[in-house]
Amino acid sequence: QVQLVESGGGLVQPGGSLRLSCAASGFTFSSYSMYWVRQAPGKGLEWISTIDTGGSGRYYTESVKGRFTISRDNAKNTLYLQMNSLKPEDTALYYCTRHRKTTESEGTQVTVSS
Repeated sequence: QVQLVESGGGLVQPGGSLRLSCAASGFTFSSYSMYWVRQAPGKGLEWISTIDTGGSGRYYTESVKGRFTISRDNAKNTLYLQMNSLKPEDTALYYCTRHRKTTESEGTQVTVSS
């Protein structure tokens, strides 16, 4: 069965960095564009980034451009999100997913606070 397991979240001060990982199994990872989405407390699901199957096409929502970098390792079936210059408004539950508008996993919590 499809399994996506995120890791790397935590508590970080404003301006800090985190690297999220997503281990994928149960499907042909290299055949799917992959997404990172997030959900802040009391808000809806927000798309933040997409990477195409080969990793060359990368897209970001405006609020994270220049701060976040999406990448993937198809040999390891793993998706990444490098997050730099974190802000309190980045606080959310972060999910990796095969579908831009839905989640398939537990997510990992990112909290940005001093």
